Amino acid sequence: MNYFHHARLPVFLACAVSLFTLTTSSSAIWPFAKKDKVVPVNSERDSQELAAQGVLAQARMAENAGKTSKAQGLYQTIVKRYPFTPSAAEASFRNAIIIRHNGKMDDAFDALQNFIVAYRDSPHFTEAIEQQYELAEEAKGGKKQRGFLLLPMKMNSSEVIKFYEKIIKNAPFGKYAPLAQFSIAEVQQDLKEKDKAVAAYQKVVENYPNTSQAAEAQFRIGSISNIAAQRSEDASNLLAARDALRTYIATHPEGDRKQETELILHQVNTAEANQSLTVAKFYQRMGKTKAAAIYLNEALKFGSPSVSAEARTMLAQLASADPDGVAGAKKGPGQDYTALTAENLKARDDYVGPMAPDLARLSQKPKMRTGDDTFRPVPLEEPNLPLRPGATQPGAGSLLPPVPETEKPALLPVPPTPNVPKLPSIPGPGVPVPPVPPVPSTTKPAS
Repeated sequence: MNYFHHARLPVFLACAVSLFTLTTSSSAIWPFAKKDKVVPVNSERDSQELAAQGVLAQARMAENAGKTSKAQGLYQTIVKRYPFTPSAAEASFRNAIIIRHNGKMDDAFDALQNFIVAYRDSPHFTEAIEQQYELAEEAKGGKKQRGFLLLPMKMNSSEVIKFYEKIIKNAPFGKYAPLAQFSIAEVQQDLKEKDKAVAAYQKVVENYPNTSQAAEAQFRIGSISNIAAQRSEDASNLLAARDALRTYIATHPEGDRKQETELILHQVNTAEANQSLTVAKFYQRMGKTKAAAIYLNEALKFGSPSVSAEARTMLAQLASADPDGVAGAKKGPGQDYTALTAENLKARDDYVGPMAPDLARLSQKPKMRTGDDTFRPVPLEEPNLPLRPGATQPGAGSLLPPVPETEKPALLPVPPTPNVPKLPSIPGPGVPVPPVPPVPSTTKPAS
């Protein structure tokens, strides 16, 4: 018996290998294998396109006549039989539009998604993205969709977010990508998921910085963090809110949310100052002067006028009671340097000198004199410059320094004046001129 089983084992294995080869080698031999789509050659594609156009014309006639079911069946036939023809792209899009108006939201979105994946070079690509975004907005707004038994059904928020994510993936640099990402953040915000909403808004700011959605997203980050800070005592929410609001003001100084941003920023600063003042009072009661002084300076940095006044009074009292403890509280850049009477400012290692001048006064332009006053210009006096080359020291008022003896130039010898005969001087007016003696003539007298 054992010998019989061992003898048939190689035959069984050979049959199994042969059967596996037949199922993987040819779909004609194995009828249940799925046929792969083969791209036709140019001649076959032209004939397929001609046949597809005939079916497409019938489908359009049926759709115009209101026979949407018949038209939808013809459109699907074109896509199945002639998938590589331009008519197939048109049929796939028209089929998705019919589902868009008559079917469920998720079915319509999937039909549009199939068209986008298969025919990205179609002229209907942008229109399909727009249709997907409209579907996602309807689902987000809570529009009721048709069910199997015509019962109203509302789509789940997670499914809506998947719609928007597919839109971004389909066209990450299109005009609907920032809108879709912003809508994702809004859905997360409506679900009260603070961290996810802030992260989604941050993606809008980082990925689409030059859009109007980026400005609104920056504002909402600060607003959400401020609300979270009011509900809890977490200082990180105040820090996140202040950074986001300051970024909005810096990047959008003339934005539509400027006044709201400044108001929320004032609330954030006041809240943080109050927290710092409360902590400072606690450390003051505990006798920890240095820690109290640190938090008092924090209160001065972001406080309202009332908080700042109380913080200054407490800091002065601490400095009077424990100057060394206050001096040990190093103040970082940007903090308020409070001048305390019991503290020698010049002896501190962080003393940087007197206060800066009044820049507002220095920036004013000088005014012209308009009336008659006693203003007189300062008279200018010519300085006494040295006239002799061999002078040891320059004259009074000279701008030249005195020349040392070792650096004086040697005087060159003056050559003697040659004997030049003097010319007769011309007499002035009123002086008698002596007569000129006659010149002897050389001409002989006539005989």
